[in-house]
Amino acid sequence: MAARLLVVALLSVALGMAAHAGEPPLPAGLAPAPAPEKEEPALPAGLAPVAPASAAEPELPAGLGPAAPTPSEEPALPVGLDAAPGEAPPPEDDREKLRLRDRLPPLHGFWEARGGVRTQRDPAARVAATMAETRVQLKSEYAWKQLVAEATADAYLDGVVFDESGIDVRQARLTWTATRHLDFRIGRQILTWGTGDLLFINDMFPKDWNSFFIGRDVEYLKAPSNAIKAGLYFDLLNFEVVYTPLFEPDRMITGDRISFWNPMFKRYDGRRRELDYAAPNGWFKDHEIALRAYRSFGKYEAALYSYTGFWKSPGGQRLTPFMQARFPRLNVYGASLRGPIGKGMANVELGYFDSRQNRAGDNMLINNSEFRFLAGYERELMKDFTGGVQYYVEVMMHYDKYKRNLPFWVTPKDPARHVLTARLTKLMLNQNLILSMFTYFSPSDLDAYLRPNVQYKINDHWTVEGGANVFLGASKTTFFGQFQRNTNIYAGARYSF
Repeated sequence: MAARLLVVALLSVALGMAAHAGEPPLPAGLAPAPAPEKEEPALPAGLAPVAPASAAEPELPAGLGPAAPTPSEEPALPVGLDAAPGEAPPPEDDREKLRLRDRLPPLHGFWEARGGVRTQRDPAARVAATMAETRVQLKSEYAWKQLVAEATADAYLDGVVFDESGIDVRQARLTWTATRHLDFRIGRQILTWGTGDLLFINDMFPKDWNSFFIGRDVEYLKAPSNAIKAGLYFDLLNFEVVYTPLFEPDRMITGDRISFWNPMFKRYDGRRRELDYAAPNGWFKDHEIALRAYRSFGKYEAALYSYTGFWKSPGGQRLTPFMQARFPRLNVYGASLRGPIGKGMANVELGYFDSRQNRAGDNMLINNSEFRFLAGYERELMKDFTGGVQYYVEVMMHYDKYKRNLPFWVTPKDPARHVLTARLTKLMLNQNLILSMFTYFSPSDLDAYLRPNVQYKINDHWTVEGGANVFLGASKTTFFGQFQRNTNIYAGARYSF
C-alpha cells in the first residue's frame, strides 16, 4: 500500500513539471508529426490545396479542361451532316454546298386552284366560265446590313384567257436604309395610300379590276408598279415620294373576260369587240409622280397628297383611230384623317381631280374635273364580329357644259354619284372560319355590287374559299348595272408553304 502511494506521489510531481514545460502530451497515435521551424500547421486531410506547378495556370477540374486540338484538323460538322459510322466523310465540295444552302434566304409561297362561272348567259362572252386557273407564288427576302432584297412572283395557267398565262412578277425591289431619316425602295412593288376600304381617292397606283370582279384573292386588286420610292422621316413631318418613270395604267375591264356597256355605240362589248385603247408609253416622258406628307397627332394620323400623271382607267376617246380610248393628263390634290372615335376607327378623305386637258369642261371627249369625298367608320359589334360603313361621292365640275356638249344618243351621267358601302365580318371555329359580306349600293344610280365570301382554314397549310360577285342595277348604263350579265360564283383551294 505504501509503495502504491509512493508511485502516485512521484507521478503527480512529474505531471506538475511537465505543465511548467509545455502542453500536456496527447495519447499515442493522436500526436501530430513535428513541423519544421516557422512552418504553418498542416490542414486536415482533404482540405489542403494542391501545390501549383511553377509558372503554370491552376489546373481545371476534370471535364472542364479544353481538349488539345489536333493540328490541321477541321471542326466537327453538326449532327446529321457528318458521315455515318463506317462511311467516308463527304467531299469538301459537298460540305461547301451544305454551308451555302444554310446561307440561302428562306422561300415561302403557295399553290392554289380557282374556278368561277357566270350564273346567267352573257351573249357578249365567249364562254360561261369567268375563271379557271392554277398558280404558284414564290416569295423570298434577304437582308444584309442596310439593304433588304424582296422578290415575289406568280406562275399561272389561265384556262379562260389562255394568252394571259405566264409569269407575273409582283415584287422585285431593293430597300436601302441610308440613314434613320432616309430610305429608298427601288424596283417592282405594290403601293397603296389612302384610308378607304375598297374605295380609292388619293391612291393613284394601278388596280386590277378583272381580278376583283371574278373572285381572285383581294390582294390581287392591287397591281404592281415599276417605281422608285423615297421616304424622309422627321419629328415635324414625314414624306414619301414615288416616281414611276413609265405610266402604269389600271388592269381595266376590256371585254376579254368581263363584258361592259359601251355608251358611245350603245351596245355590250366583250370578246368579239374588246376595248381599243392606247396608253402613254414614253419612258421618263410619260411618267408619274406621287407625294404624301403625313404626321401623327396623338392617336390620329393626317396626310396631304399630290399626284401628277394620267387618268388610271380610260378618261376619254380619240377621234382617230375612231373612238379609241385614251388616258388624258391628270393632277390630284387631296387630304385624309384617320383615328379612333368611341369604340371604333373613323376616317375621312377628299381629293380634287384636275383634268388638265379639259379644265373648262367643254370637251366631250375628255372627262371633266371632279371632287371626291369619303367618310367611314368601323368597330367591333360583338366578339369576333366587326362592321364598317362608308359614304362616298363624286361630284362633276362644269356639269352644265358636259351635258350641253354630250352627243344626243349618249345617256348623261348624274351630276353627283353617291355610293354607300357596308362590311360585315364574322370569325368562328377559333377564327378558322371567316364569313364576310361587302356591299356597294348607289342611291343615285340605283345599282349595287355584293361580295359574299366564306373562307375556312383546314390546317396550317390548307385553306378553302368560296364566294360570289353579284351585280344589280335598274339600268345598263350605270357603273355596276352594266356588269349584270357577269354575276358569278367561284371556289378555290390554297396550299401554303
